[in-house]
Amino acid sequence: MRKMIAIGFLLVLLPLSAWAQGKEAKTVKISESVYVYDAGMYLSMFVVTKDGVIAIEPVNSKHSKGLLAAIRSVTDQPIRYLLISHNHWDHANGGKIFRDAGATIVAHVEAYEWMKANPHPDLALPDESWSGNRKNILLGGTTLELHYMGMNHGLGMTVFRLPKEKIVYVADLVAPKRVFFATVPDFNIKEWRRALKAIEALDFETAVYSHNASGKPTGTKADVTETLAYMDDLQAAIFAEFKKGTPFTEVPTAVKLPKYKDWAMYDQWLHLNAWRLMLDSHMGAFPWRPDHAYEGNE
Repeated sequence: MRKMIAIGFLLVLLPLSAWAQGKEAKTVKISESVYVYDAGMYLSMFVVTKDGVIAIEPVNSKHSKGLLAAIRSVTDQPIRYLLISHNHWDHANGGKIFRDAGATIVAHVEAYEWMKANPHPDLALPDESWSGNRKNILLGGTTLELHYMGMNHGLGMTVFRLPKEKIVYVADLVAPKRVFFATVPDFNIKEWRRALKAIEALDFETAVYSHNASGKPTGTKADVTETLAYMDDLQAAIFAEFKKGTPFTEVPTAVKLPKYKDWAMYDQWLHLNAWRLMLDSHMGAFPWRPDHAYEGNE
């Protein structure tokens, strides 16, 4: 059974891997002190201050080694923090590379608790966790805001904002010019929409997205708006098929959205996206959990 699941997972990911092939890792300076490490399928960000470096998103050990090399090509300042956006292994692995370099690994307590309960050979449990909806990190005269976005995707989902630079880092919730990831796993659609609205309300001009098919290292608030529009258009197309009398199991393949035909993975994943949103409307919002106060960090 595990072998069959693994094969199925590879069949879903192979088109994405093929799309990312040939993209050489690069480091792009996007402000006086902020850089993007673009490795193709995943993008990370780091901030250089006079008292050290803040790195965001380790992904895995291979990616982290590249990110560390990118930082070292820019500065010899000590790396003070490695910040993780949420719990999923494909974003949270690889932290040991930065711990060995002297960084303190930080994640929201929800993500921390999940990581503790779900170890992985490449996962380094964070050194510190934080609770509540907001935390600021002050380093070398730079303020970095950590915004916990609540229930939406995974656990502990955090959006990072540099208020002075008006730059945000957003993982998974927005992927410019690409349809939603495969079967849209571990997303509560209703809460995802709420989180996107909350991101829209933040004051920023430049965004770094962990996945970006636009061909550019950065994006804007317009990418958030486009994500919401795609969600709305897909749901409308699903309901239009219901009204036409299309059998339930045939709806996902019947749905077409020509407006988005040039987006990455349209042919491979549109029908999977439709299945997920269709099941959500049929079963109710999932995954779901009651609110937790997380008053402490332990």
